[in-house]
Amino acid sequence: MNKGQLVASISLGAKISKADARRALVATVESIERTLKKGERVALIGFGSFSIVKRVARTGRNPRSGKEIKIAAKRVVKFRAGTDFLKRLNK
Repeated sequence: MNKGQLVASISLGAKISKADARRALVATVESIERTLKKGERVALIGFGSFSIVKRVARTGRNPRSGKEIKIAAKRVVKFRAGTDFLKRLNK
């Protein structure tokens, strides 16, 4: 499912226009981004939670040349599915 399909699905499910659904989706994603940038966790009960995990710098290997390369430290987003969500998926 891409963004357009998700907007259409939200529009049908909530019985709102596609424009309103698009604005709601964009606002939701931006809100999650802002919260994660602050280093806070986003928990959506019944769905899952988003958090930031720090990856340390490490040495990797270029698969083409075999030379060692340095991989910089960075923050990555981690999603953990909620128990209820997993149960619904496995029915």
